[in-house]
Amino acid sequence: MRIARYDDNRFGLVEGDEVIDVTSALSALPAQSYPFPRTDLFVEHFEKLRPAFEAAAKTGTRRKLKDVKLLSPVANPGKIVAAPVNYKKHLEEARADAGIHHQQQVGEIQKVGLFLKATSSVIGAGETILIRHDDRRNDHEIELAVVIGKTADRVSKEDALNYVAGYAIGLDMTIRGPEERSLRKSLDTFTVIGPWFVSADEIGSPSGLDLELTVDGEARQNANTRDLVLDVPTLISWASSFYTLHPGDVILSGTPEGVGPVLAGNTIRATIAKVGTMDVKVGHI
Repeated sequence: MRIARYDDNRFGLVEGDEVIDVTSALSALPAQSYPFPRTDLFVEHFEKLRPAFEAAAKTGTRRKLKDVKLLSPVANPGKIVAAPVNYKKHLEEARADAGIHHQQQVGEIQKVGLFLKATSSVIGAGETILIRHDDRRNDHEIELAVVIGKTADRVSKEDALNYVAGYAIGLDMTIRGPEERSLRKSLDTFTVIGPWFVSADEIGSPSGLDLELTVDGEARQNANTRDLVLDVPTLISWASSFYTLHPGDVILSGTPEGVGPVLAGNTIRATIAKVGTMDVKVGHI
């Protein structure tokens, strides 16, 4: 199942090049009051909502995807966990390119660990990446985004995929410079999640998925998730050994080689097999 969030927080079932409005199904979500939970309610209750989504789709209004504004399918991630230099060839290019490493040693992921991105940086495919510092290099990084569906605390690698609700495409945008990753990657609009949420059963194994990114038609990144240094189950297990993962938390699994700068006016096209394709515009503040 593919679910999109769009326009004024409508929810829709994606079929081909259309989205079918199933917003009425959200009435089945439990009522909440302050203090609100640290979870995304849609993701937490996704499996229970599936029959309601299917029923609503029978009479829901259909619209072309090109005519709606796609928002992040996860509206309220509690945290975004990101994996640095998780492809060997990207580690090699980061060490070789002074524009990336800025005179700092680039260590292997097993040594440098994971990092967190601000949830305030999240946007959807129909929104615009905004360059805040034109005087610095701003790079694209395509990644498989893993959406956690159940509370995960110190889970094993073997059991890790049972905690995944679904997947999306992630763009982990970054400003190059000497500061810590979490600062340079947490600017407003610098985490794009989309174009929609794809349930885990549609993807199967997250290993073996082709990734491709172009900028204004120019090929930049082309790789496969089988080349991850630490695969998705390992990332989930490792992250959950440090902090509890909650429904709606997102793990960005790392970007392959080919990262490069974007400028205001560019359009990024990102594609991941079995997930889809999204076109994201770049602008400036």
